[in-house]
Amino acid sequence: MIHPSLLVVDEIGYLPLNPTGAMLFFQLINRRYERASTVLTSNKGFEEWGAVLGDEVMAAALIDRLVHHCHIVNIRGNSYRMRLHTELSKALLASDSEPDRTPRKRRSRKAKEVTTT
Repeated sequence: MIHPSLLVVDEIGYLPLNPTGAMLFFQLINRRYERASTVLTSNKGFEEWGAVLGDEVMAAALIDRLVHHCHIVNIRGNSYRMRLHTELSKALLASDSEPDRTPRKRRSRKAKEVTTT
């Protein structure tokens, strides 16, 4: 499909774009502007996009097109990928610091004979 009705671009700013990549990305967004829906995700604030694109003026023009007629969803908090790891680490640390209270088998008072030949 050449012109998808919805385009999802994930992790804008994860890696900086070279000048050609930044220009092509701007052209992509510009062509879709007011014609089709686009979803972008990024862990960078708009104030950092100049550095990501390598051009403050282009970043301002891109952001202008993006925020016109848009819904911004700002999600704050820890990574969901790290949540399980963090909970597991806390549980392991807690179990290491608490004394072991698991019942143990009592040893038989009678010693077993061991015969060697």
